[in-house]
Amino acid sequence: MTWTRTIGLCLAGTLAATTLLAAPATARPDRGTGTALTDLVNPFIGTQNEGNTYPGAAVPFGMVQLSPDTGHATGYDYADDHIRGFSLVHLSGVGCGLGGDLPVLPTTGDVTQTDYARYAARFSHADEEASPGYYRVRLDSGIGAELTATRRTGVQRYTFPATDKANVLLNAAQSLHRNVTTKVEILDDHTVRTAITGRGFCQDTQPYTVYTLTRFDRPFTAYGTWNGSTVTDGARTGSDGAYVRFDTGEDRTVEATTALSYVDARGAAVNLRAEGGRSFDTVRDQARRTWEDRLGDIRVRGGADSLRRTFYSSLYRSFLAPNVGSDADGRYTGWDQRIHRARGFTYYQNWSLWDTYRTQSQLLSLLAPREARDMAVSVVKIDEQAGWLPKWGYGTVETNIMTGDPVTPFLTNAYQQGLLKGYEEQAYRALRKNADGVPPAASPAVGREGNREYLAHGYVPYLKNRPHTKPGDSDYDHGASATLEYALSDAMLARMARDLGHGQDADRYAARSRNYRALFDPSTGFFRARDASGAFTGPDDPAESEGFHEGTSWQYQWLVPQDLPGVVDLIGGREAANARLDSFFAYDRLLEDPAKTAREVWVNGPYEYYNADKYNPQNEPDLIAPYTYLSTGQPWKTTDVVHAALTLFTDSPTGMTGNDDLGTMSAWNVLSSIGLFPVQPGYDTWGLTTPVFDRVDLTLDRRYWPAGRLTITAPGTSDTDRYVQSARVDGASYSRTYLTSGVLRSLSSLAFTVGPRPSDWGTSADAAPPALG
Repeated sequence: MTWTRTIGLCLAGTLAATTLLAAPATARPDRGTGTALTDLVNPFIGTQNEGNTYPGAAVPFGMVQLSPDTGHATGYDYADDHIRGFSLVHLSGVGCGLGGDLPVLPTTGDVTQTDYARYAARFSHADEEASPGYYRVRLDSGIGAELTATRRTGVQRYTFPATDKANVLLNAAQSLHRNVTTKVEILDDHTVRTAITGRGFCQDTQPYTVYTLTRFDRPFTAYGTWNGSTVTDGARTGSDGAYVRFDTGEDRTVEATTALSYVDARGAAVNLRAEGGRSFDTVRDQARRTWEDRLGDIRVRGGADSLRRTFYSSLYRSFLAPNVGSDADGRYTGWDQRIHRARGFTYYQNWSLWDTYRTQSQLLSLLAPREARDMAVSVVKIDEQAGWLPKWGYGTVETNIMTGDPVTPFLTNAYQQGLLKGYEEQAYRALRKNADGVPPAASPAVGREGNREYLAHGYVPYLKNRPHTKPGDSDYDHGASATLEYALSDAMLARMARDLGHGQDADRYAARSRNYRALFDPSTGFFRARDASGAFTGPDDPAESEGFHEGTSWQYQWLVPQDLPGVVDLIGGREAANARLDSFFAYDRLLEDPAKTAREVWVNGPYEYYNADKYNPQNEPDLIAPYTYLSTGQPWKTTDVVHAALTLFTDSPTGMTGNDDLGTMSAWNVLSSIGLFPVQPGYDTWGLTTPVFDRVDLTLDRRYWPAGRLTITAPGTSDTDRYVQSARVDGASYSRTYLTSGVLRSLSSLAFTVGPRPSDWGTSADAAPPALG
């Protein structure tokens, strides 16, 4: 887990009614309406209790996410009652302030305040709605605001009371990140241009710049800019912000389109020409159609309405990132801070890799392979242009947030799913350099910071309070978990190396994939951190262990998907491992009351990572853990644990399990709900468990999935009839607990028979996913 309200409505009754009738069917915070899949999506899910999602307007993977900011560090919090502005950039579920560029707010009267915390507008959730690609709210000032978006533009429609002082404030100097420097220009009586340079995500970062161009549909009657707290009427340039004014005595609506570019002012103008010039209603309707098409790649049958709402809301959030980084002309700013042109692909940015490599990247490889291919190519281009692969990339810069080596399983997954054709060797060279070296001091990247010790001794030492040499997190602060993450990545790279004919490399990486054993302390039976001398360090109690990033040894002991048989042997065999798993999941209590166990035993708070001996379904290190039972001969317990964890996803603002982390938790919900989960991230192994729907129909891209469709059935699946009795693939009996992508590519049906009691399905010695070492 990366650390971490009827529009216009002081108007005449007829106008208000007309405006409301023009709005599309939307999902209120407490319900979904209609039969369209977009009507099942509730963008307010996760906007409270640190889910850190946003309710505003975006299209799939769009550069722009136009959404309200209420004063929460990451943008919007459902518990707040003031909106400071509608800003252009948001990332779904991040744990630190990032983006929030150019918050815009409609006001009336004289402009006397320049701090958006002071001029923020009160609102009520009773007059707020959102659906995919659309958001609206009635402010207590009587102004109605509506938002929609294209890929690279945000479109706003404001409905004002009758006044000759209807203002739109464009606040360039305030955002969600830190250390902002800005420039504002009023170019003519329709257009405002800004350049915003910001830095800082969780910790300091390199600076990056976003350029905006806002075009209004009618001329202003007045304008001005501000520097600090000083507002200068009639000024065309300023350092911090601008206001433009309209007379809404007769025409009460004002529309504006803002284009964004990470390249230059010309890029913003190119994007405005390419995607602007259309009415608000046209853009809104197109955004809705785009989302309907995207969500339609999965059709589910069965389950309660609330279950389908949480499912499709999770599917929606899974498609919000990564984000388009190239302009409409193909130009983008690379990590060398130079301008490049994407040829034959779309360039993407925003890489929460420590999170997404475990679930979301696999879901995109299944449902959005064309985009996933371009995303993988974009990551390869980062190495080509900056010299090193990313760890946690935002926009055009590296943040170095989180630890380990997450880029390796991200790219090896892309390779295994057939998404790197033409780039295999280039990607492999970049991964090999990353796996065997450490970026130089001049590089902003930290890469595998602990590699020298890891390669020499088989582990990354835990060096408490060691000064950081670069901004961001340090692997030495989390030596134990960094070792496990390196070893996982080595296993995945070994498979890629062997496929490409690099046999010696493959042997070397396969041997290194077993370095997890260097952390095993026989005296405690758990993994422990080692200090620089090699001695085990930290408390003996694994629930109080040190050196693990956002977790404890209890939680990280299952993060060895490359060799679970080896872990089982270390623990003392299947019986001992199952006993430990049962304790970890509080299995006896779970059987008595799954939902209560999930909420009262497992979950202690959105950022409670430490001092725990139980499963943490809110954070990434434990995402694969429920599927460990597939490797210990008790696959029915995977179903029990997964279905209990799924109860944590609801259709309310608090319905997320912690930060969504750019779709990571949402993708976990989607994949676990359909019974197909990537149990070896970085490889093409899909674990099987009981779906929560009677039938799931997936429409797949035939260029990557030749069958073109996959139907998963589990007739009668329910809270009581949840155990797999048998499985069939294309009509043939199937006894293993996993499938590979090679099988899935030609598969058209996966059928489960379910019942009220566990069976012997999946319990044979050869049923479990094999070790990769």
